[in-house]
Amino acid sequence: MAYLRISEAAGYLGVSDDSVRRWITNGKLSATTDETGRQVVSGAEVAALAQAAADGRSHVPGELTSSARNKLNGLVTKIVSDKVMSQVELQCGPFRVVSLISTEAVQELDIEVGSPAIATVKATNVVIETTGLSS
Repeated sequence: MAYLRISEAAGYLGVSDDSVRRWITNGKLSATTDETGRQVVSGAEVAALAQAAADGRSHVPGELTSSARNKLNGLVTKIVSDKVMSQVELQCGPFRVVSLISTEAVQELDIEVGSPAIATVKATNVVIETTGLSS
């Protein structure tokens, strides 16, 4: 079974380390100690919590729906534009997302540095990398 340190679990869940510790205290997550004496949580439990949180963001009647499932909330951190195209960078939690869109779209959407935005990713090929270590 894969185990995650508190900080790793917090990163995957998009919450603070303190939130994960409170969830352990309140029984929302169970913890154990690893061979170095650090508190760790089950990767499977963290995955289940993350999935439950995603399921809780279900469709609201009257809102647009999309076939894309990968939506990352973030802030625009940089825009590089020429006459036709723009490179827009977002910081979505710990992730940097870069999009190439028309300069016209940047202007029409009033995108500027500091603007909140959602990066929606729809891909037919997703590469998954891992260290191969499960604990």
